[in-house]
Amino acid sequence: MNRIKEILKEKGISQTWLAEKMDKSYPTINEYARNKRQPSLEDLFKIAEILSVDVKDLIQSTDNETNAR
Repeated sequence: MNRIKEILKEKGISQTWLAEKMDKSYPTINEYARNKRQPSLEDLFKIAEILSVDVKDLIQSTDNETNAR
């Protein structure tokens, strides 16, 4: 699971803009944002760089990870 959609919303950035910056199609970015498809590690790092966030911020922890802390 990832938090791409949440971070885009927090930053006021559209999926279309990210798709252009990533040189990817809008449907691909939309699938990433809706967790229908997960980006490759390379794309995840590129998204983090473009959005100026740590790659860890893009990854959503599971309930088990949260409860283990």
